[in-house]
Amino acid sequence: MTKFFTYSTAVLTGLTLLGSATQADAQMFSKRKQYTSIGVSLNAMNYFGDLNPKVNFASFRFGDTRPNIGVDIMHRFAPRLSGRFALAYGRVTATDATNASKDDPNARFRYTRNTSFYNDIYEASAVAVVDLFENRNNYLKRPDFNYYAFLGVAGFYHNPKTTDTRGTRNGETVDLQALKTEGVSYNKLQLSIPFGLGVRYRINRSLDASVEMGFRKTFTGYLDDVSGNYAGADKLTSDDARYFGGLGTGTGSITSTELKNSNGTSLASTGFIPGEKRGQGRTDWYVVTGVSVHYILRPKVKNPKFR
Repeated sequence: MTKFFTYSTAVLTGLTLLGSATQADAQMFSKRKQYTSIGVSLNAMNYFGDLNPKVNFASFRFGDTRPNIGVDIMHRFAPRLSGRFALAYGRVTATDATNASKDDPNARFRYTRNTSFYNDIYEASAVAVVDLFENRNNYLKRPDFNYYAFLGVAGFYHNPKTTDTRGTRNGETVDLQALKTEGVSYNKLQLSIPFGLGVRYRINRSLDASVEMGFRKTFTGYLDDVSGNYAGADKLTSDDARYFGGLGTGTGSITSTELKNSNGTSLASTGFIPGEKRGQGRTDWYVVTGVSVHYILRPKVKNPKFR
């Protein structure tokens, strides 16, 4: 919670300073020159967390990339400043089976953990968009090319899941959040800080195309349902929770039949001791990269009345 307030305060402070710096421009940029556009985007989506090929931030597997789609509305307030509200949907996914090698001494822990997940993310965001090149005229005089940066706040809904591969349940979807696989309850509704860079191209008087890369700094480590330590059997209230909490999915672990017959004391034979590290304990990120097209809603210009 402390981190949330720290990041939120930083964002609000930045937006306040940005608003102050552009206030004079906005006063000179009359409403007649302001305009609104609506857009659609098609993107690629990846995540950075405990199931990446390596634990460093830049690690990701191209095969884990999934599509993301979005719609937004943007309003030009000043020569350089716009506000954008967007709705988006996308998926992130990863699995230890493909991202960790048993022959890599730095990845053996994750290979043995043998966890997998996918997570559908529904996001609503509000950001300030700042252009490199200003336009003090109306939309018809906007630059052919412009570079921009954005920063804001977002809320998103997520629900990590996996696929059961056991016997008759093979192919069934499992809701990981409901199982509390680490004995921890976390919220499906979360906040993030979206920021990034883009370049915009003017197609014609009413259409713009953009290429954009945006990062999402979240405040949860459970996009992948992995964050802390292995929980004891007393905190895992069902066979499914014990199995997907690592006591059954790990390579070399007890079978599902043995798990069902266990009394709670034999679970230590799997090699996963309660309290041992299961994740890195860091917050997860996701990144959205793609293209968008915006249509400008031509503002109506009121002509002066003469008597």
